[in-house]
Amino acid sequence: MDPRDDLLKLENQLCFALVTAARNVVSIYRPVLEPLGLTHPQYLVMLALWEHAPRALGELADELAMEPATLSPIVKRLEGQGLVTRARSAADERVLEIALTTEGAELRTVALAVPEQIMARVAMDATELAALRDGLAPFSGRRSG
Repeated sequence: MDPRDDLLKLENQLCFALVTAARNVVSIYRPVLEPLGLTHPQYLVMLALWEHAPRALGELADELAMEPATLSPIVKRLEGQGLVTRARSAADERVLEIALTTEGAELRTVALAVPEQIMARVAMDATELAALRDGLAPFSGRRSG
């Protein structure tokens, strides 16, 4: 038996562990986000917009590490829910700007309870979650500094 055989076991694959963890995290968020009327990808878009809006679709896609073609239908659904607007930029009509509606901005107040609910569900405090998040930074595709 080749000693490298263990390297090909599914249970030893980093990619499998990360994909499984990501799926599990989304399932933890699902019941917390349902009362807000948001899916996990929609929640990520709203988080980014609550930090800074309006912003261009391309800029939003970059921040969320998504392709604009993937992000566009998510934004369209948020627009259908009355949470965001999409409009061509007055300065450059090639740029699609995404802005919060009043309802979208007000949803932030309700969303303030989400982090505490997630911490309770995973039995971790903010410091532990920050350490876990920071430990994943090398895998995020983003480089700091």
